[in-house]
Amino acid sequence: MGLQNTLRALADPIRREILDILKSGRMSAGEITDHFDVTGASISRHLSVLKEADLIRDHREGKYIFYELNTSVLEEIMLWITELKGENSDVK
Repeated sequence: MGLQNTLRALADPIRREILDILKSGRMSAGEITDHFDVTGASISRHLSVLKEADLIRDHREGKYIFYELNTSVLEEIMLWITELKGENSDVK
């Protein structure tokens, strides 16, 4: 996982919405696609970018693939942003 890949993945509003949807728990690609007015192929590409950035994980069960958040990467990003802000967050 590189920070550049992660930030690139987060730059797209559809990918951010996918992450938001996955907050409620794991979902299949079809369930995720139902939330959008784009093709299944487009959602599949977005899921691939999120997976490459290690923001989500997938698990195959039979003929279905389920996706879930990888919160450890999100925690690393939050830590980096907090450090970027500096120790004294009261000073603006």
